[in-house]
Amino acid sequence: MPSLHLPARPDLDHLKGQAHSLQLRVRAGEADALGIVRAWHPRPSAADAPATFRRTDAQLVVARRYGFASWPALRRHVAVVLEFGRSPHQRAGLATVAGGTAADLLRLGCLLYGGDDLDRHRQANALLARRPELAGATAWTAAAVGDVVALGAILAADRGAASRAGGPFDWAPLLYLAYSRIDAAPRRSEGDQPDPVAAARLLLAHGADPNAGYLWDGIYPFTALTGVLGGGEDKTNQPPHRHALALARVLLESGADPNDSQALYNRQFEPDDSHLRLLVEFGLGTDRRGPWHARLASAHGTPARLLEDQLLVAAWEDRPSWARLALAAGADPDGRGTRHPQHLGLTPIALALRRGNLEVAELLRRAGATPPPPDPVEAFLTACLGGDGDEAQRLLAEDPAVLAAARARRPEAVLAATAMRRPAAVRLLASLGFDVNVPARITPLHQAAYEGDADLVRCLLELGADPSAREPRFNATPLGWAEHARRDAVIDLLRTSD
Repeated sequence: MPSLHLPARPDLDHLKGQAHSLQLRVRAGEADALGIVRAWHPRPSAADAPATFRRTDAQLVVARRYGFASWPALRRHVAVVLEFGRSPHQRAGLATVAGGTAADLLRLGCLLYGGDDLDRHRQANALLARRPELAGATAWTAAAVGDVVALGAILAADRGAASRAGGPFDWAPLLYLAYSRIDAAPRRSEGDQPDPVAAARLLLAHGADPNAGYLWDGIYPFTALTGVLGGGEDKTNQPPHRHALALARVLLESGADPNDSQALYNRQFEPDDSHLRLLVEFGLGTDRRGPWHARLASAHGTPARLLEDQLLVAAWEDRPSWARLALAAGADPDGRGTRHPQHLGLTPIALALRRGNLEVAELLRRAGATPPPPDPVEAFLTACLGGDGDEAQRLLAEDPAVLAAARARRPEAVLAATAMRRPAAVRLLASLGFDVNVPARITPLHQAAYEGDADLVRCLLELGADPSAREPRFNATPLGWAEHARRDAVIDLLRTSD
């Protein structure tokens, strides 16, 4: 019996209605309702006495289907979503540069994690240059700009402004500071210049919460720490704050929880480990009694599992430095973290071998990781993805059937080699008959174009990659992906390949 996904904006009355409906259906003896009770009630025998099936039983079943241990736990989660849920990306389109209001400045200048675009940040800077008085219009704009003078004057007149939510996204000032990418604040004198770090300290000294945050679309906890560290799936348009590490240190020193699930997720798309070093320094992987974990309970990974996730990212992305940091911080070398679907339920060492990441696999082996059982097909694929042609030929000589089995098991291997940015592996796989235009969520050429790897783009084009291929999500060509990521060298290369 399948589980259910809680809506982004759950309604308690609607959930009560689901429970009431289930109770009526059980009492009527409907077979599917009785099946739900047997699958989800901790006492499956509750379905054997439908006439006495209580409302509390129905509520418990509804809660458990949504992944909560009890109805009160589900109620508490709904209350948290109602209090902290925000959807800033849905308000981005309200900005008008022509209007030039304080709200426009914030809508244009902040990361929203939906429709982000560096051009919007440039428009915010242009608006501020045209109307410098907007910097001190409110505590929210002063924080976003890092205008310490204006912010100090506002807080002197109204100390409560340091924590008061408002502005276009209903955020506290510290969140506007953290998510702002405005970097052209006005200067009143030679010694007066914007200073977001000093502005953050000022807000914290006046009572701002270092763990301030919101639930993006009612689901994911985006904190001030998440905002300053930046990054994300659209990494080109979601850069870190220009003072990212300094601001992160200020927040952590003031009590921000280093076990920040969304910050860790957003920063996994780039190899830089500076954020990870900082979070480990402040206790990533150990329980700091963070408020977001307390609020979200079962919907939020434990500190130990969040640390294990970093080991899995190291295994997936071939990042030995990440593996060393996570292991030194106490990560279980066999830990499976929060079980993100991308990691296929594998242990870190199995994942590293699957991707041909032999250095990370060796680090894990030395740390005591349990190696996966021998598999000739996986061994062959590991050699190919690692670009080890001699080992691949040796294994192929031992068992010629291994090639057909490998192509059948992992037809998208060229995409994995491209993601690892290994042209030697791409050429080896292509020479063995793996498809360079494999129909997956994207083609290898899309991947190389998005990363801006001109050498790999040339390699794929030489091997027959199709520059006109379109992926299903955005119906975009590799050129479209390069343009979105602003990869100028690759853009020119793909335009001349048409």
